[in-house]
Amino acid sequence: MTRAAAALLAAHPAARAELDDRNRRWINYTPVPDRPGAGFDELSPPARKAAHRLLATALSEGAFAQAMAVIALEEVLDRREGGRRGRHSQDYRVIVFGTPGDDAWAWRFEGHHLSVSMTIAQGQVSPAPVFLGANPARVDVLGRAVLRPLGVEEDLGHELLRSLSPRAREAAVVAGVAPYDIRTSTQPRSRLITPAGVARSRLRLHERSLLDQLLTVYLSRLPDELAAALDPAGGEVHFAWEGPPQLGTAHYYRLQADDLVIEFDQTTADGNHAHSVLRRPRGEFGEDILADHHRSS
Repeated sequence: MTRAAAALLAAHPAARAELDDRNRRWINYTPVPDRPGAGFDELSPPARKAAHRLLATALSEGAFAQAMAVIALEEVLDRREGGRRGRHSQDYRVIVFGTPGDDAWAWRFEGHHLSVSMTIAQGQVSPAPVFLGANPARVDVLGRAVLRPLGVEEDLGHELLRSLSPRAREAAVVAGVAPYDIRTSTQPRSRLITPAGVARSRLRLHERSLLDQLLTVYLSRLPDELAAALDPAGGEVHFAWEGPPQLGTAHYYRLQADDLVIEFDQTTADGNHAHSVLRRPRGEFGEDILADHHRSS
């Protein structure tokens, strides 16, 4: 990660900013016009490749493929909108905070429906928040999906809900209508959300297995060594659902553990606009490792 960030700055020095919370502690997956960082339309081909290689250090191969599909969907969305909003796949920005290799530094890769933030202190990486969205969430040919970046996340959530016993489902379904967006939104600090839903410890064996699979889908967005820092490791995990149970509708679910909030939603009535995020109320934006760094230094 350090080498990849240094290569980016060597190719495009203007991608660097100071390491301060005002600019660093930021997540915005909406199509805002004034996002901080170096825009892809400003980067030379070598710098653009360096930015992609930096992003790849933070994501597993599967999640990197999802991220590239999310970026490409900007052109599909632009076509659907008839070009009215001028969306394009170069409307993404990368920014490095501080100097790669220093005791503390950070970076972010962000644009519409994609936001990945990594903070590094004394050789440790704090990997959150990580947001992936998709609009359209599904592109079909003859009724079959040819592109569905968040299909696994959606299908497993539905499968888990369907598997629950009536009693467990009663505890899991906390609202009959889905929220307009994920609950944590673009807030610079997240928190655990109430009601928590149904606890994993209350589920039957096959229900626990599906919950564990769903949790693994999100943790496996990260390389194994980074995912290990977020794994609840035997702690309690809760599952909550809001909205109707049917595919193709606006619906929402979340998974929560001690220092982990995972959210997924389909935000439109036709169920074709998806958001998903992985956040850490006590550890995101490097709050955990930076606190240790400040104490030790």
